[in-house]
Amino acid sequence: CLVPLAGLERKATRMTRLPIGVIGAGRVGAVLASRFGTAGYPVVAASARSDASLLRVSTLLPGVQVLSPAEVAEVSDIILLAVPDDSLILVAEELAASGAIRPGQYVLHTSGRHGLDALASLTRLGARAVAFHPAMTFTGTPVDLDRRCVFGLTAEPVDRAFAEQLVTDLGGVPMWVAESDRSLYHAALAHGANHLTTLVAQSMDLLRLAGAADPAAVLRPLLEASLDNVLSYGDAALTGPVVRGDVTTIRAHVAALAAADVDDATVDAYLELARATAGRAEADGRLAPKTASDIRQVLDEADWDTMAQIAAGI
Repeated sequence: CLVPLAGLERKATRMTRLPIGVIGAGRVGAVLASRFGTAGYPVVAASARSDASLLRVSTLLPGVQVLSPAEVAEVSDIILLAVPDDSLILVAEELAASGAIRPGQYVLHTSGRHGLDALASLTRLGARAVAFHPAMTFTGTPVDLDRRCVFGLTAEPVDRAFAEQLVTDLGGVPMWVAESDRSLYHAALAHGANHLTTLVAQSMDLLRLAGAADPAAVLRPLLEASLDNVLSYGDAALTGPVVRGDVTTIRAHVAALAAADVDDATVDAYLELARATAGRAEADGRLAPKTASDIRQVLDEADWDTMAQIAAGI
């Protein structure tokens, strides 16, 4: 059968691998650029200032020339801006002032927080902006290259198919985020991933105080099971003394934290997360209101003076 010529043109356009350059060869930029190269996109240049970034270019992007940001923009049809959130607008404005931006050029940024507004200085010059955030934590080493993730995308309607094709070529999954929801989207990821790192590190510290020679070995099977369960079942996966209403156990936890050499931040995290857990368990009906109130009272009274008194009576 015959396929309309316009359809063939559109298909050819989708399959074209445009030259790409990365501005900011940090942990994210170097890895994404390397994966674009593996997917068939010519990686033509990278900007890198620090010794660590230069090392990432040499290891993850061998043979790619290191240029200034403006020079990277001049030789690229797709510019990947992988700079810190607080620098993104300034870097975009500097590129706009450099004269290196041309109409129709694609500019992707990897910020979770920012949407298209951050690249307004470039879109005024005719560039086509895409917020292109990988929902993944990066080490900036080859271990990242085989990881696949969701990409939080924001783009104008005319650029959506192109953005989705980029994600598909990287082996990722596209998720569309409204401009007004970018900060909320990013807060969700930071709360789940970054704060989880803090929480686990605190748990490891407590286990060391309790005599564990290898805290990671103790926590790994427990945390892996917990993470799998909550991702599959949500609040129904919750276990432990709060959801069981074990007030005396929670009081013992508070006393143990008072007796041990524990930093304030860890204690505060325990108390606040226990309160939040009690609220969720009460909301879904597994924790009786009276028991939830008793738990909150124990937690609310757990200032350092009270905890010291409790500890003295252990």
